[in-house]
Amino acid sequence: MSLVGIDGERKSGIDVRAEYVTATMAISNIVKSSLGPVGLDKMLVDDIGDVTITNDGATILQRLEVEHPAAKVLVELAELQDSEVGDGTTSVVIIAAELLKRGTELVKNGIHPTTIMTGFRIALKDAVKFVKSALLVPVERIGDEAIISAAKTSMASKLLNADEDFWSKLAVDAVRSVKTQTADGKARFPVSAIHILKAHGKSSTESELVSGFAINVQRAAQGMPSVIKNAKIALLDFPLQRHKVQMGVSVQVDDVAEVEGIRQRELDITKERIQKILQSGANVVLTTKGIDDTCLKYFVEAGALAARRVKKEDLTRLARATGGRVVVTLADMEGNETFDAECLGSAEVVQEERVGDGEMLYVRGTALSKATTIVLRGANEFHLDELDRALHDVLMVVKRVLESTAVVAGGGAVEAALSIHLEKRAQSLGTREHLAVSEFAQALLVIPRTLSVNAAQDAIELVAKLRANHHTAQQDSKDDALKFTGLDLKTGTVRDNLRCGIMEPAISKIKCLRFATEAAITILRIDDMIKLNPKPPPDDPRYGH
Repeated sequence: MSLVGIDGERKSGIDVRAEYVTATMAISNIVKSSLGPVGLDKMLVDDIGDVTITNDGATILQRLEVEHPAAKVLVELAELQDSEVGDGTTSVVIIAAELLKRGTELVKNGIHPTTIMTGFRIALKDAVKFVKSALLVPVERIGDEAIISAAKTSMASKLLNADEDFWSKLAVDAVRSVKTQTADGKARFPVSAIHILKAHGKSSTESELVSGFAINVQRAAQGMPSVIKNAKIALLDFPLQRHKVQMGVSVQVDDVAEVEGIRQRELDITKERIQKILQSGANVVLTTKGIDDTCLKYFVEAGALAARRVKKEDLTRLARATGGRVVVTLADMEGNETFDAECLGSAEVVQEERVGDGEMLYVRGTALSKATTIVLRGANEFHLDELDRALHDVLMVVKRVLESTAVVAGGGAVEAALSIHLEKRAQSLGTREHLAVSEFAQALLVIPRTLSVNAAQDAIELVAKLRANHHTAQQDSKDDALKFTGLDLKTGTVRDNLRCGIMEPAISKIKCLRFATEAAITILRIDDMIKLNPKPPPDDPRYGH
């Protein structure tokens, strides 16, 4: 409908809610089939024909270029889960869409949205409390096996699954190698210090963990040394090229010999700039831009190693690891006519090594923080890209387990346990919020149901068995293992998933619930959508009317 005095249209009430549910369920249905160890992949082709093959929820949603505002909330939700936890991106979207759908049904039945939102918040608070008190298992109780198991569980739905022993060991070793201590003595594992490098050729199991920082560039000239010990590294974000008279400056000469003098002065200025860098003690020079032949000659004569076209993010990471500073302009480097030596990073050795079809620079023994590189090998670009995405998720899961030191059973165990617990909680509430809490409990079952469907199992029967076991576990059962009952998707039965090594970081489940609930509440809160029409261009006769 048109708005009085405003050029646009307005939807309100149940119309706008129905539209939001349709949009979010459409997004949820796209990623649903990729959930779990037997989830399927998606092939995404963009407008210029680039292909991405993946089953990573965050990647799928990022590549979709979603336009609907409610659907965009879910895309941002997946990105948030990916950055905060690294795994569980598909689950969080599916739960949020299910909560929204059930919340909207309650609105249709005459329950006020504020009541539903309050009920969802009660359910969330109670769910998090129950996970922490009853379902959480300290890593010390299980030992190192918990970290390996969590890594294997994360990669169960990924390309890495075929060689899970190899990849889980590599991921755990990589995360442990970058351990740092905070001021209050807590252990931290910055995954950003793990550099993942892709190289074509060989099989994926020939990927390796390298102690040090690898950069996919090579020496700028063959006359340079291939190894520099006690390296002092200049990190530059500008081109090194012959100095030229600036544009717009006109020079009038009467004699041809004077032209040669100008050229010579240009060379002298270039040499002075290079000398300033070398006099600071720099014996390795890395720049994100180019280095021309004139500058290369001076570096070769000085016995320094220089590399050009280094990625900006690699340079930034290297600056953090070596204690250097990325220098953006020549003015930054000039301090009292000398290069500022404080800008330099330091490392024990910088060496060029052959990997696959080309050479790479390895920086080992970095001054400030430990740096580790995983060199991924694989058949083609699609394979390597998906390995990279999968490995990032696994590394994040290992980091979360090591930092939070707690895991929960996977395979739908947590969702089923919470569903039973919240139904009881709903029955004990004497207010109308009990309807929202009950719907929240039912919404959580979408995870075990989807897992069963994706595994070609009987979802109704499996979820019923799962609920029965958790109901018994919460009725003062003597069998403590019952509360860890989850799905075995290969055989189509239920089992003790903690004993079988199906584990996830506890923080992953808690954040997943929090983010999904907040997203559902954000969309439920909306009861009006006003869409303004685009303004006509100035030359249009309607402009200004």
